[in-house]
Amino acid sequence: MSPVVKGRAVIGALAAAGIAAVFGVAFVEATGDRAVHPFPTVGVLMANGEHWCTASVVDSPKGNVVATAAHCVAPAGEDGQPGDAAHDGLAIGELAFAPAFSGEGSGTRPLGLWKVRSIHVDDRWTKWGDETADFAFLTVEPDGDGRSVQDRVGRDEAPKPDWTSGYEREVTVVGYPEPDRNPQNKPVSCTTQTRHDEDDPAMLYISCSGFWTGTSGSPWIADRGGPGRPGRLIGVLSGGDTDVDSTAALYDERAKALYDQAARG
Repeated sequence: MSPVVKGRAVIGALAAAGIAAVFGVAFVEATGDRAVHPFPTVGVLMANGEHWCTASVVDSPKGNVVATAAHCVAPAGEDGQPGDAAHDGLAIGELAFAPAFSGEGSGTRPLGLWKVRSIHVDDRWTKWGDETADFAFLTVEPDGDGRSVQDRVGRDEAPKPDWTSGYEREVTVVGYPEPDRNPQNKPVSCTTQTRHDEDDPAMLYISCSGFWTGTSGSPWIADRGGPGRPGRLIGVLSGGDTDVDSTAALYDERAKALYDQAARG
């Protein structure tokens, strides 16, 4: 069974509550020029200025790499040919990343808006629509002061990627449902155990409520210990048949190759 992707225009079915999901992860008092936030590296991936998916900063030498789902940035291919449109049939548009996004309406961008310079996606996705390759890495440009996005969100807050993870891990997953179900534009988070997806054992699976449309690309972070202990990124949310059921493609050596390309950008 193919999971329903959770990008902007795909609505999941209403389902029973999951495990340990928490809506409305709150900001606390700002310190200096950077708002303190429990997940400063996670934010909204915007297309033409509107909420499109979720994305997050991943640790990199230059501090310029953001992780999200492949279907958020590139059409799925079929039979070896590139696709024509994004998952919802629309053009993807100009991409930018707003970490720690929050607030009604157009929301606030306390850590800035970062232009996406380049995207890096596996051809297993762009030619064949292979769900086990539904991950992407983005290179983002520095801000006007020459700072990297990782420096802006906190150099020690970004998880390191894990290319050899097993399927059974405790993970924290953080995402931004679209405004129709989340008018305050606050992130939803869940800490729970992963396992093989029953419908596709090659995919990771979690059961947590609240991961509606807009949460595609949400980071799955293992071994997270709070501020200064950011853990290991093992994949990003790819799909799921309801807001409770979520899947992710486990990072592998092909994901590492994409990351390396993005980090050089």
